[in-house]
Amino acid sequence: MNHDQNFKNLILDYPRQAIEFFAAEEMAVFDGPLRITPVRQEQLKHRLKERHRELDVPLLVEWPSGNKEMILFALEEETQSSRFSIHRLAHYCIDLGEMFQLDRIVPVVIFLNHYRGPTVLNYASDSRTYLQFNFLFCELAAMSWQKFRTSSNIVARLNLPNMSYPKGDKVDVYASAMQGLFQLERAMDKQFKYLDFVDLYSNLSNNEKQQYNIRYPEEAHIMSNFADRFIAQGVEQGIQQGMQQGMQQGMQQRDASFLLRLLESKFGPATSGTKRRIETADVQTLVEWSEKLFLANSPEDLWH
Repeated sequence: MNHDQNFKNLILDYPRQAIEFFAAEEMAVFDGPLRITPVRQEQLKHRLKERHRELDVPLLVEWPSGNKEMILFALEEETQSSRFSIHRLAHYCIDLGEMFQLDRIVPVVIFLNHYRGPTVLNYASDSRTYLQFNFLFCELAAMSWQKFRTSSNIVARLNLPNMSYPKGDKVDVYASAMQGLFQLERAMDKQFKYLDFVDLYSNLSNNEKQQYNIRYPEEAHIMSNFADRFIAQGVEQGIQQGMQQGMQQGMQQRDASFLLRLLESKFGPATSGTKRRIETADVQTLVEWSEKLFLANSPEDLWH
């Protein structure tokens, strides 16, 4: 199962809810309206070279009012905690800080299971500490599902099957996750998408599915009708095609807007010609310009 991609999709679809759930300690002190921009992993490939130093989804949090400096959340999902490396995470955060010229970076690691490794990295001598690094982490398997069974955070509700629960509660966990999906998400394409997410992590047996149908007949009927209608109308195929086209367009608009904000923060207001050039560039060109921006002495350096 591709857990990394599953969680990457979840975070991209629900960035604010992801931070609120996986990094609750930090989100609790945020105030006012926020703008959250996913920084695509593909933007980092050419800079970070080594594949094992790519994380899932960095999220840039900005305050439109300008009363706080932007802050970058680096979220990583780890299926097997034994494979996690605090050194790799520290390297990654340092690279992100250099790339985006930020010192406000919050590393967040999502563990499906329990984590028993180091949580602090210290480089020191007998007289002083030269580097100290730590990170926030979320152990889904250590969380009680009862605490989140009626949560209004869709990321929490979808992850109920990944939390701790007695074996006899499994069907109830599945039902609460499904209820959360249909209550908190109104878009049919996303409902269909995250039905798969809940199904995969619940992994109900045939007997447990029968129990669900008996104990939650209304919900089971709604799900059955929903799936039949969605597939029968051919919506799934249409959405997949539309999403592919829309994703490319959406990524281009997002990347263009993000690059323009960074460029103007470094060089001041952009000319109409520069704006037009950025707004009409394709995604790959925007990625290349983004990589050049941090060494550029003027906007013109991006085009050469």
